[in-house]
Amino acid sequence: MAGASTGDGAAQSSGLKFATGGEGGGFVVYASAFVDAVKWANPKIGVKPLPTRGSVDNVPLLEAGTVDIGLVFGEMAQELFNPKSGTPTQLKVITAAYSSAGMFVVRADSRYRTIKDLMGRPIVWNGRGSGLALQGRYVMEGLGLDPEKDFEAIYTEQLVDGPAMILEGRASALWGAGNRWPGFVKIASDARGARFITPDDEQVTRIVDKYPFMRRISVPAARYPGQSDALLTVGSWSYVLARANLDEALGYDLAAALHKAERIGTMFGVAESTAQNTLKALPRQDALHPGVERYFREAGLIK
Repeated sequence: MAGASTGDGAAQSSGLKFATGGEGGGFVVYASAFVDAVKWANPKIGVKPLPTRGSVDNVPLLEAGTVDIGLVFGEMAQELFNPKSGTPTQLKVITAAYSSAGMFVVRADSRYRTIKDLMGRPIVWNGRGSGLALQGRYVMEGLGLDPEKDFEAIYTEQLVDGPAMILEGRASALWGAGNRWPGFVKIASDARGARFITPDDEQVTRIVDKYPFMRRISVPAARYPGQSDALLTVGSWSYVLARANLDEALGYDLAAALHKAERIGTMFGVAESTAQNTLKALPRQDALHPGVERYFREAGLIK
């Protein structure tokens, strides 16, 4: 059994500032569930969610130490921990959040059925510089395509803009990702229905061969309204990251709280934030927060 944290007082004294995301995105949904799970498991830990534009805001806030923890999309995390040049980030992983299965959605009454059909068409990639747009770029580059040269790229100010553009016919497809991503739910719930477009099996292989941090993900049938079949696509893990100097005891407390929720089976919508998934999804072996690592060792989760 893991021992008691030394950070109860610190956790009580001031709430952890948690950078989340914007309306219409998956981060807001996950953040609410995360706060509920932590509060249930350890009421002494105060977590204060702060709305942001998502990863594009959360990374600089974390690096500046303005917030304590924050959600960061998988592809952006990979670039932070494994940069092509320069030194890796000093931010640390608290937990894997959820796997983000990337795909396009179109209206079911459209003619588009494959990625090739979408070439040259107006595509919403969400916010410029966002984690979603970055993921879309990785997937397209894995297929030898460029989001801006091979498509008519549209970047939005708010996540809620994309679904509206599809429903109103101002764009052909929307790129999105996540677990019951709100943008997909919005379009699929429309009376006209939705169709999801994903890489085919050969394309999935090409993408994961080029970018090994990405993985095959199967989206179960009925995840979205009207989705009768499972969908194979690619994606990555999003994370809850901590600022570089977050106290070890606070990391320990968060890991213990999430593990308690996992063991009891009361995961409040954060079912993928397990210790096993976190260890498996680490972008680097040294990326784990030292407090989380200490808890995992004491709990027998790391040998």
